[in-house]
Amino acid sequence: MAIDADFPDPAIVRADDGTYYAYATQGRIDGRMVNVQIARSSDLRKWERAGDALPEKPGWASQTQDFWAPHVSRFGQRYVLHYSAKPDSALADPEQGLCLAVATSDRPDGPFTDMGKPLLCGESFINIDPMVFDDPRTGKRLLYWGSGFGPIKVQELAPDGMSFAVGSAPVDLIAVEQTDDPASYRRLVEAPWVIYRKGWYYLFFSGDNCCGPNAHYAVMVARSRSATGPFSVNPANNGVILEAASGWVAPGHNAVAEDGDGKMVILYHAVDADRPRSAPQDEVNTRRIMLVDHLVWRNGWPVVGRGN
Repeated sequence: MAIDADFPDPAIVRADDGTYYAYATQGRIDGRMVNVQIARSSDLRKWERAGDALPEKPGWASQTQDFWAPHVSRFGQRYVLHYSAKPDSALADPEQGLCLAVATSDRPDGPFTDMGKPLLCGESFINIDPMVFDDPRTGKRLLYWGSGFGPIKVQELAPDGMSFAVGSAPVDLIAVEQTDDPASYRRLVEAPWVIYRKGWYYLFFSGDNCCGPNAHYAVMVARSRSATGPFSVNPANNGVILEAASGWVAPGHNAVAEDGDGKMVILYHAVDADRPRSAPQDEVNTRRIMLVDHLVWRNGWPVVGRGN
C-alpha cells in the first residue's frame, strides 16, 4: 500500500524536478479537516503528507464540506487545480448540486487560489471528478468529468484552463446501464482518466458504488481512436480490469502515471477489509486508502498486475 490512511479519489502530476504529487478528496488529518489532501513521492512507493493544496475555501463554498476529486495539471508556468465543491447556496436549496471549480498556483503543492466562481453547476453530483487531458493529435486541452447517474462527458477547455473553449459543447462518452442487476458496475459511472498509447485513447472509469455498507466498485476501461469517442469496452471482460479481491473492498477511482523507468502504474483507492473505518463512529467501508500497482498490456488492453 502507498498511503495507509483515508486518501480517496487519487490524482497525480509529476513536477519538473521529478517529484510526484498525489491529490485526494477532502479528509480529516489529526482532527483537522483538509480541503484537498496532498502527498508527494520521489519513487511512487514511499509517500509523505504535504498539507492542504486548497487551505482557503472559495467564497462561494465557504460553509460547505464537500471538496471532491481534485485534479492538477500544467498550463504554461502555472498549475491548475480542477475539483468539485458544493456551493453555499445548496445549504438553502437542496436541489442545488455540486459544481466544477478551478484554482491556480505557481507550485504543485500550492497553495491554490480559487478563481472566484464555479466553472459549472448542476443538480445532484453530476459535475464531479474532473480530469484534464492534452490530446496529442489535435493539441486541444480537454476536460472529462461526470457522474450522478448520468454519462461521463468531455468538452474542450480554453487555453488557460479557466473556462470552456468558446463554441465548444459537452459530448457524452460513457453511459450508465439501465439495469437492476446488482452485479453491474455501470449503474453509475464516474472518475474518468484518459491516456494515449499506440494510436488508442484509453478511458479509465469507475462504478458502481464507491463506499458504505453496499460498496460495490471497480475500475473499467474503454478505448477509442478519438479523444472524444466513441469508446467501447473489451467484450471479454465488459471492460473490468480491477475489482474486489481477498482483503480488499471496492477498489476504484484511479489515476495512471509513468515511473522513473517509463513503466506505467495505476493509483487507486480501496478499503482494507480489516480496517474499513477511520474512526469507530464512521460508516463501514469509508476508509479508502491509496494503493499503487503496475499496469501492463495484453492484446492492446491494460491489465493490472502480470501481463505479456
